[in-house]
Amino acid sequence: MRSAVRSSFFPLVQDVGRIHGELETLRDRSVFISLKKREAALAEAECLEGGDLEGKPLYGMLFAVKDNIDVAGMPTTAGCAAFSYTPERSATVVERLEAAGAILVGKTNMDQFATGLVGVRSPFGIPQNALRADLIPGGSSSGSAVAVARGFVDFALGTDTAGAGRIPAAMNGIVGLKPSFGLLPTTGVVTACRSLETVAVFAREVDLAFKVMQVCAGFDPEDAYSRRMPELSLGAVPPRPKVGVPYPDHRQFFGDNAAQAAYEADLERLADLGAEIVELDFMTFVEAGRLLYEGPWLAERYLRFRTLIEERPSAILPVTLGIISEARQLGAVEAFDSFYRLAELKRRVEELMAGLDCLAVPTVPRFYTMSDLAREPVRYNSHMGTYSSFVNLLDLAAVSVPVGRRNDGLPSSLCLIGPSGSDGLLAAMGRMATAGMRSAAPLRATGDRVELAVFGSHLSGLSANGELKAVGASFLRATRTLPDYRLFALSSPLPVRPGLLRVGRGEGVAVEAEVWSLERSAFGSLAAGLAAPLSLGTISLADGTEAKGFLIEAAAADADGAEDISAHGGWRAWLSARR
Repeated sequence: MRSAVRSSFFPLVQDVGRIHGELETLRDRSVFISLKKREAALAEAECLEGGDLEGKPLYGMLFAVKDNIDVAGMPTTAGCAAFSYTPERSATVVERLEAAGAILVGKTNMDQFATGLVGVRSPFGIPQNALRADLIPGGSSSGSAVAVARGFVDFALGTDTAGAGRIPAAMNGIVGLKPSFGLLPTTGVVTACRSLETVAVFAREVDLAFKVMQVCAGFDPEDAYSRRMPELSLGAVPPRPKVGVPYPDHRQFFGDNAAQAAYEADLERLADLGAEIVELDFMTFVEAGRLLYEGPWLAERYLRFRTLIEERPSAILPVTLGIISEARQLGAVEAFDSFYRLAELKRRVEELMAGLDCLAVPTVPRFYTMSDLAREPVRYNSHMGTYSSFVNLLDLAAVSVPVGRRNDGLPSSLCLIGPSGSDGLLAAMGRMATAGMRSAAPLRATGDRVELAVFGSHLSGLSANGELKAVGASFLRATRTLPDYRLFALSSPLPVRPGLLRVGRGEGVAVEAEVWSLERSAFGSLAAGLAAPLSLGTISLADGTEAKGFLIEAAAADADGAEDISAHGGWRAWLSARR
């Protein structure tokens, strides 16, 4: 991931120190509840730089975890200071990520006790939405999604019971994976609903999110709900995938016309990519979703936090306490009634999804603002789970991906949903949908800023990405070039570096790219440092836009030490294969 070829101006130790310095002085202190001690993080980075990279697929990548996931020596609060404890051992998923070479930065804010889909129910403040300050960040994994979207970390972990790993992703324009139940162990995780909850993954692109999920996956005998499942691998998209969608009159957007229009456009784009759209009765899924907060599963939350609720109720936010306390009204008779009804709904869902490859629903029904929520905090929170609350109850897997753009400029995300074990296919479908959306107007740099397309070691997580962050660049979007380019690895002079060559229209390949926004002065500094064979040019992108970028001359591609690596589709894929 961060390149095994250490050609960055910013070595790993320096990169870790820089990001810690930024976070320690960050004015918005609501994204992270606690940061790992700088000395410990720097020691890890130094150890990694001097060690063997074999078996470290996440080498040098920075990550964060929701503050209901244990990290040894750091407090776990679950969004409530009175609940806090300091574990001696990290959660299994954290141990696996660190063994793969990733470096933990800190623990992120969340809706208290993971009870909420809005991201505002925390005594530690409200993480500011990465897209627009007046929007809610989404919850309950609010801080994890914002940390990724704002570029503080390469990826983050959250948890998901009713949509907490998907809704914040959509609200911040990034990818959110909700794995099959039992695929990722929850040992060392403060689960609010132990029989349903999963660890979730946030990243800016599907490939990285899936790689993180692969690292975390695997049976854990310490977790009673861990399942033995086949080895996780990226599936192949069928030539004509069948995608189930709600009947038009079953779709709810609660007055957000932009969301409705974007969803319809997203389905048209799926069809353009070869999908067969199949309309179905969605009310069965809606009924299942209602059981989550109206049925006995609410009692799981009460059981988990029972001591604090009964002994120190004043230490809990009133809205959180009010929701969880409803469990006192539930008895065994009502519980079994709900269990029986859920079994019936599962059977009905099996029939509805028979023959389908996945469902495609809006991740969120509308973008609520902070002022909206101030008027209707409980009702609008419920609305947010319209297309997500049923997934865990029905033992389904899901991935939320930003695939289009609404007419107001906000991202439009689809949630792709499939049966347990379909994680690889869903990720492949998500990658296809993301790569295929060309007509959406992406986030744009504005004012005195320039858009820069990068396709080599400046990509997120690679060796020179810190150079962009150091000059104040901010991530805008992941995309690919038009198939008008070829990519070369130039090894003379060392170190090995990428070179993009424009060829005839349609005569090249679509190369993986990212677009970053930076001040004109910073862009000028980068451009001034160019040396042969690089030159400044305009890059044509698959999303229908153009951005400035660095190209090479044809002579450089013919020189000794130049290897055509276009078949890999990108610098990151070539590095992985080379490693």
